Amino acid sequence: MTTFRSDDGLVGLICLLLLPLIGARILRGLRDGRLPVYRTYLRREENQAKFALLLGLHSLSFILVAVIAADLLLQLGIRD
Repeated sequence: MTTFRSDDGLVGLICLLLLPLIGARILRGLRDGRLPVYRTYLRREENQAKFALLLGLHSLSFILVAVIAADLLLQLGIRD
């Protein structure tokens, strides 16, 4: 049986491990001009508005996961 604090630490570590994956996807999108959507890719040349929206959503998810990881690992108390 785990305690509440160890569960927070585990989820925080998982969030921390997700950050490089999300960051790599953002950088690859900026560099190559394509982002994955399910089993296909959305290219910047095809639709710039959709590409910008998808890149913005990836960036927002990166920030959100970083805040969650910081809150759980550093006990910032944002959730309370």
